[in-house]
Amino acid sequence: MNIEQLYTGCLAQGAYYIESEGEVAIIDPLRETQQYINKAKAENSKIKYVFETHFHADFVSGHIDLAKKTGATIVFGPNAKTDYDIHEAKDNEIFKLGKITIKVLHTPGHTLESATYLLIDENGKDHAIFSGDTLFLGDVGRPDLAIKSDLTKEDLAGMLFDSLRNKIMTLADDVIVYPAHGAGSACGKNLSKETVGILGDQKRTNYALRADMTRGEFIKEVLDGIAPPPQYFAKNAMMNKSGYSTFESVLEKGNVPLSPEEFEALANHDSALVLDVRHQDDFVKAHIPNAIFIGLDGQFAPWVGALITDIKQPVLLVVPEGRSQEAVTRLSRVGYDNTLGYLHGGIEAWQKSGRDTETLQSIPAKILESKIDDEGTNILDVRKDGEFISSHIENAQHLSLDFINENMNEIDKNKTYHIHCAGGYRSVIAASILKARGFRNLVNVEGGFAAIKETNIPLTDYVCPSTL
Repeated sequence: MNIEQLYTGCLAQGAYYIESEGEVAIIDPLRETQQYINKAKAENSKIKYVFETHFHADFVSGHIDLAKKTGATIVFGPNAKTDYDIHEAKDNEIFKLGKITIKVLHTPGHTLESATYLLIDENGKDHAIFSGDTLFLGDVGRPDLAIKSDLTKEDLAGMLFDSLRNKIMTLADDVIVYPAHGAGSACGKNLSKETVGILGDQKRTNYALRADMTRGEFIKEVLDGIAPPPQYFAKNAMMNKSGYSTFESVLEKGNVPLSPEEFEALANHDSALVLDVRHQDDFVKAHIPNAIFIGLDGQFAPWVGALITDIKQPVLLVVPEGRSQEAVTRLSRVGYDNTLGYLHGGIEAWQKSGRDTETLQSIPAKILESKIDDEGTNILDVRKDGEFISSHIENAQHLSLDFINENMNEIDKNKTYHIHCAGGYRSVIAASILKARGFRNLVNVEGGFAAIKETNIPLTDYVCPSTL
């Protein structure tokens, strides 16, 4: 028996490769599926099943493409209705894979069709659970993402309470927990940085598995502090339910080099969004007017999903050399399949063609320190709510990047804003969006709050996040 976790940091997502006696099951695969096929081929094995723990909201799964390419059966839990062929499993249904067994545990709550897959080894011992978004390390799945459901989030939270108590917590303490996500995912509140754990540890340390917790207490605590889901979640879930274009066709369409002339023509005639995915320092120095920055070297795909509201938006890319395929791939993982190409030769080719570029004023935190007492120095903090509450510059205005599109009317185009985040990535994203909407008086603070803390700029007293 071989179990491998294939973890994708940008999405904080774990897919799983399970093999026994030449038969393979893939759990929650990524959009690009060739990696699983190549791995099975190298081991002279055959992919027999593709198990889906639920209709994922935070990424587009590769289950449909993988099944078409390999002949594998797609398995969902009870209540999963799709527009393509699947095996809708029954609760406690058994699937044989070589010498091992995979048992379906229906665990509704995160979504109605959520399933946990229990792996039973060749000796008949419960070995591991693949818990999807039902149980994370340190948390449980948010119960507010079920698509087209008449149930309230309180109803779903109650279902999740029952699922955890009746299906998960009854298992032995030494059962291994393989969740679908780790820290950084918006599918839970306080996910651990660890990506594999032991069930007994979760019973002792996970707030949602307290043995003396009442149903009412569980519902209250699970729902407390849940931020609204990113706008792309429902769209990705629907793609996973209804189907999508093949990954290869998306890549073929999007990974196309374009001259500056072709690039500009498409931007003008197709109303395409120019998405600059280089490092933030490069964007600051020179970028195409009205381009939006979301760098590949950060939480790229989740920020694209949170901030580009039209999932079918035509996109033109400005990429670091040699990374165009990576950019198109990572966009497709969250359902942005309408990339039209990338600027061949990058920003240098654009400049050599005589076309205009713009810069973003950017200053070190030490320079901000010298300005902070000046009347009219406006600070715009674009970190998340919890970060801001923990500590911030005195009198700073807060506008979380997550919801900048909805709350832009809270700032004044006639004022100059010094924008910062935690480290300098999100502040450039925010500035690029504001610039594209006509805000011209913007100054990025290099190094963000980490650099600001090294100065004498007055800050509010620190509040530990665990007490918020």
